[in-house]
This record gives sequence, C-alpha cells and structure tokens, in this order.
Amino acid sequence: MTGAGQTLEECQTAAERNYPLISQFGLIEKTTELTMANIRKGWLPQVSASAQATYQSDVVSWPDQIKTTYQQMGIDMKGLRKDQYRVGIDINQTVYDGGAIRSRQAIAREQGNVQTAQTEVDLYAVRKRVDEMYFALLMLDEQIQLNKDLQELLASNERKLESMVKGGTAAESDLHNVKAERLNVAQQATSLESNKRMLQSMLSTFCGIEVKSVVKPEATEAASQLMDNRPEMRLFDAQLRLADAQEKSLNSALMPKLGVFAQGYYGYPGYNMFEDMMSHKWSLNGIVGARLTWNIGALYTRKNDKAKLQTQRDLIATNREVFLFNNRLELLRQNEEIARYRKLMAADQEIIDLRASVRKAAESKLAHGIIDVNALISEINQENAARVQQSMHEIEMLKQIYDNRFTTNN
Repeated sequence: MTGAGQTLEECQTAAERNYPLISQFGLIEKTTELTMANIRKGWLPQVSASAQATYQSDVVSWPDQIKTTYQQMGIDMKGLRKDQYRVGIDINQTVYDGGAIRSRQAIAREQGNVQTAQTEVDLYAVRKRVDEMYFALLMLDEQIQLNKDLQELLASNERKLESMVKGGTAAESDLHNVKAERLNVAQQATSLESNKRMLQSMLSTFCGIEVKSVVKPEATEAASQLMDNRPEMRLFDAQLRLADAQEKSLNSALMPKLGVFAQGYYGYPGYNMFEDMMSHKWSLNGIVGARLTWNIGALYTRKNDKAKLQTQRDLIATNREVFLFNNRLELLRQNEEIARYRKLMAADQEIIDLRASVRKAAESKLAHGIIDVNALISEINQENAARVQQSMHEIEMLKQIYDNRFTTNN
C-alpha cells in the first residue's frame, strides 16, 4: 500500500490473500497428512474382538459301540453340546506387504499435489478479475479528469460570453447555450463519479483493503512468450505424477503378503475336542502362526488397468496441448491488439493538437462574430472526444499488455 494509491500488483496480492479459496491450501495439506498417517497405521497390529453363540443341528459324537463300552466301564461320555459359545481376540501383524502401503502413501501424496495445483489454477483466475476492475477504474479516472478539463474550458468560454453579452457583442441565448452544455457535462461527471465509487467498493471488497485510488502501471510487456509458469502446467505435471504412482501400485498388488497372527478365545468347545466331549466346561484357547498369501487375481485386470492409466495420460497430454494452443492464439491476438493501439496512439497527440488549434480559432472567430456558439461547442466537443480517444487507447493498450502477462504469467 502506498500513499499515492494501490498498484495493480498490490491489489492482486491482496485479492489472493483475501479470497476464501486461499484457506483450501491449508485444508488440503492437513487432509493429505491425515490420510498418509492413517495409511502408515497399516503397519500396526490389527486387533479385532468377537463374540458368538451358535446352535448346531449336529455335532461330532462318539460311535454307539464306544459309548456302550465306556458306559460299561462306568464312564459317562456326554459328547459335544449343540449350543456352542466363544469370546475371542484376533491379532494380525503385517510383516511384508509387497510395497502396498508405500504405494498408497505415494498416491495420497500425489492426490494432494493435484488438489493443490487445481486450487492454484482457480486462485490464479482471481488476478484476471482484479485486472478487469483495476483498468475499468483507471479508465474512469481518465474520463473524470477529462470531464473536469472540459467543464473548465466551457466555464472559461462562458465567462467570455458574459462579457460579450454585457458589451452587446453576443446574444444572451449564446451564453445560455454554453451554460447548458457545461451543466450537461457536469451531469456526466456525476454519473462517472457514481460508477467510480461502485467500482472502488467492489475492488475494495474483493481485495480486502480500502482502495481509494489506483496507479497507472508501466507499459512493461511480458519478458517471455512461454507459458511454463502458468499454474495449469503444474496441474498437468501433478496429474501425470499421480498416474505414475497409480501404475506403481499395480505392481505392488502382484506381490505376496507375509504376516503373523495370534488368535485366542474363551468358550466352549475348545481345541481339545475329546476333553470337551467329556466335560462341558469353558476354557481358554489360543493359536499363533504365520501366513503367506499371494493373490494372483490382480493379473486378470492388470492389462486393462494399465491401458486405463495410459488413456488417462493421453487425455492429460491432450488437455495440455489444447491449453497451449488456445493460449498461443490468445497471445497472437493480444500482441496484434498491442501493436494496433501503439499505431493509433502515434497519431492521437497530433489529432489533439489540431483539434485544440481549431477550437482556439473558433473561439477567436466567435469573439469577432464570424461563427455562432454552436460551431464553437462542436469544436470543443470534438477536441474533448480526441482526448478521450487518446486516454482510451492508452488504457486499452495497458490492459492488453497485462492480459498478455496474465496469459504467460511472466
């Protein structure tokens, strides 16, 4: 912020900081960190608790001959009960996952990068909206100043006509004609000031700072016509890296998985079936072991999955080429517009000088009674139109220059 007013760069920076989308960067980073932290927890032991009660239509039982033999020995072989119960805990620990967790982390990281790059693209568009309002304000400032100059010129001629009316060399209707024209120009100033206040309010709200005045930027054109600095290019790169990470995860899906496990439960029946057939008591039971799994089902879809990822890469490459093609066309148009305005501006000052000379001659002619006041007003308006045209050409050229810089981000 400067005492003379806000520059375009200051407004753009303030608008980007003020725009609600800026908070999305922190949210994306936090979400990515939480996602990766959750994925890392895949290395922690996975514990599950369960409880079940069942009733079976049949259970393992002793053959009748054995039961009869035990009964003769005075031993009551009850056999297993059909109602069974267990409350247990299962613990699984991954030892080797074939790189699956690492691949999921890489995908999560690249997904966060894609979201960040997309947010940068959306935020970059804010600059364009600031440019539109900024240069509209510049144009209004120029028009307001020219309006003041025109009012002063009309007021000067009005004072001359008052003297001429008093001296009897001009009709009072001529004085009224000039005065009416001055009041009409003053009305235009009211509309211009109203539009300026509206634009100031809009730009101030958009930027989050009070914009009282704006500074005309320098006519510094983009140093490069390349578009490597555009955030869209970083988005395309991030999307390609995400596709690469997803392809690497296809490889990890083919690798074997090794883990250890422990299972324990309290219930009936236990692992000692013969004892449980004699006694229906609940018992503690446990088992530990290692498990190697190799799911080759990923081979069935691997070819199609890789083809889908290649199609995705081709689509990204096509989008990049379309973006570059459209922006090259836009650069050609902008450069042509800049050249056109430079040519127009080369003659603007000469036109103004000629119109000013004609207007001064008309003032002299009116003083000598050679022309009427309508001819003078016409010349005054034509001179003002030439000045307005010069200002419009300058501001429009500046806008095209900064549109060009926006296109290249240079």
